[in-house]
Amino acid sequence: MAHDLLSSLDSFVAVPSSSLLVRDRAGEYRPAVANEVLLAAQRVLAGRMRGSEVLASPAAVRDFLRARLGALPHEVFAVVHLDVQFRVLDYVEMFRGTVSQTSVYPREIVKETLTRNSAALLLVHNHPSGSAEPSRADQMLTQTLKNALALVDVRIIDHLIVAGPTVLSFAERGLL
Repeated sequence: MAHDLLSSLDSFVAVPSSSLLVRDRAGEYRPAVANEVLLAAQRVLAGRMRGSEVLASPAAVRDFLRARLGALPHEVFAVVHLDVQFRVLDYVEMFRGTVSQTSVYPREIVKETLTRNSAALLLVHNHPSGSAEPSRADQMLTQTLKNALALVDVRIIDHLIVAGPTVLSFAERGLL
């Protein structure tokens, strides 16, 4: 028994102690590649965000969004669905665009919101350009969505723009 333990520990000697390990399908451990580490980090951050009180933990939401959208080479428009007490129900990437724009369809957001029985939303998109400044189109879209969702008693809590490590909040800027 001790021999088996020692021989299995010997397999870790070749791996630097600072490496993260993953187990493959054969049950063998190997150093994790960057994408596996990033996916694991996104799962941890999503777990912290889901079911949490978003307004009490904005740092967790920002960390999740930075990890999820910060390095993408194309625009993504997503929605964080919230319940009546502003706990996270789900994060849904609704639309994917190009390096500088994405088409967003309010009807689809309203449908998805009603399907999930959301009481409030966080709107989120990224700017691959690295500038988090909202465009006039971003501001107009936010107002259009706010008006459309108000018809079905759903509040928009914030619209966040992720640009690399920066996350801009419409609510904090007084744009909501």
